[in-house]
Amino acid sequence: MANAGGAPIPSFPLAIASEGEKVRIVFFRSGTLMRERLLSMGIQLNDELMVVQKQNGGAVLIEKSGTRYALGGGMAHKINVIRC
Repeated sequence: MANAGGAPIPSFPLAIASEGEKVRIVFFRSGTLMRERLLSMGIQLNDELMVVQKQNGGAVLIEKSGTRYALGGGMAHKINVIRC
């Protein structure tokens, strides 16, 4: 992913995003099983999410299109996002 000047936009793990922040998924740093699990929940690349709540250890409660999902810290650390 690049900005208008062509420079890459730095991504960061979803677990680091702040509560109330809107982010977009740009990369999964994981294997096929985690990607399949996320896809089965309706979460995929380029989706925009809102971080509703964070907990110690990186666990997050996210919202996508009015539906909320709870993700554990391990999974949230493997999902790279950018700010919207």
